[in-house]
Order: sequence, then structure tokens, then C-alpha cells
Amino acid sequence: MHALLVIDVQNDFCPGGSLPVAGGFDIIPVINRLQPLFDLVVATKDWHPKDHSSFAVNHGKQPGEVIMLDGLQQILWPAHCVQGTKGAEFVSGLETTRITRSFNKGVDSAIDSYSGFFDNGHKRATGLGDYLKQLGVTEVSVVGLATDYCVKWTALDAKQLGFDTTVILDACRGVNLKPGDVDRAIEEMRAAGITILQSAEVLGART
Repeated sequence: MHALLVIDVQNDFCPGGSLPVAGGFDIIPVINRLQPLFDLVVATKDWHPKDHSSFAVNHGKQPGEVIMLDGLQQILWPAHCVQGTKGAEFVSGLETTRITRSFNKGVDSAIDSYSGFFDNGHKRATGLGDYLKQLGVTEVSVVGLATDYCVKWTALDAKQLGFDTTVILDACRGVNLKPGDVDRAIEEMRAAGITILQSAEVLGART
């Protein structure tokens, strides 16, 4: 069984949100075209409490600064995807009727969670891995926001958990906090054995 993982396609990560990714809206029609080709569609959401430790405002610092948090380097971000806010909702143009389940991440105020599977310290699982395995999923394709953070770490964890993993690149967009971050993320994923494809290759192969 092959699952499509739709990562963090939320209002705050698109233009007009508090942590916008350039071109975030552009991936919506691509993701919508891809969904019917998969046996299962699952999504993730950042779902942060207001006091989340990744928020620069909670440390009196500026976004982009780096601190140590529970032994891990933590980039500080603008407050985003706060539980129950409009910014945490899926973008309205995203087709959600095929999404069988959505997993929340970043719910612990003490640690961030880029991956859809685990927090950044791998101390707590979201339940996504067990859910996929219980349904017999052996392959996953990852799309969403952002290429160099949540998409990358979700894909790396999926591969580590034994899933045959693909990232569909034009159905993702990156932050590029530092120039070249997206390119480095792609190379890191390739080096881990993750397949990098364009949506046209997937659509052509599965239609």
C-alpha cells in the first residue's frame, strides 16, 4: 500500500500567514491532482500551544536566532500554527475529503517537532508510523511545507522506519532561511536513499 503524506499545508505557512513560505499556495493544485493516485492520504499539522519554546517571542528574541533547547539546537520562529487558531487550519483550497486522518505535531511546549513521526529529540512518537504500518503501508510519498524542514525530517524518519520513501519536489516549497538550504536538504534526502521525483513523473506512471 502506498500513502501520500501531506505535511503542514496550513494557513500560517502560506502567504499572509505568520511564517509564510514563498510559493506555498502554488503546491495546492499539485497536491490535489496527486491525491486520487494513492491508496491512502494522511496529513500532519503543526499544532503548537501558545507557550511553545520554538517561538522567539517566548524568549524575548528575534526569529532566526538559535538557542539550545533540551540539549538540541533550536531555531526560533515567529509564533505560528497555535492550537485552535485560523493559522493552524488547512489552507482552504486543499482537498481534504480524501484525508483519512490528520496527526498533530509540536504539541509539547518544551520541544519542537519538524517530523510528522517524532519530536526533534525522538522522545515522543505522533502515532503516524504505527498507523501506517497497521494499515499495511510499505511506501510513502511526501509533499507539503517546508522542503528543508518538516518535509525533509518526515521523509528521513519514514526511510528510517523502513518505508520506501519518495519526495515529490514540485509539491513542496522551502523556507531557505540560509541560501542553499533547500538544495542541501534535497541532497541529504537523496544520500539517505530517498527518491526525488516531480509530480509529472508520478502522474505519468500511475495514470
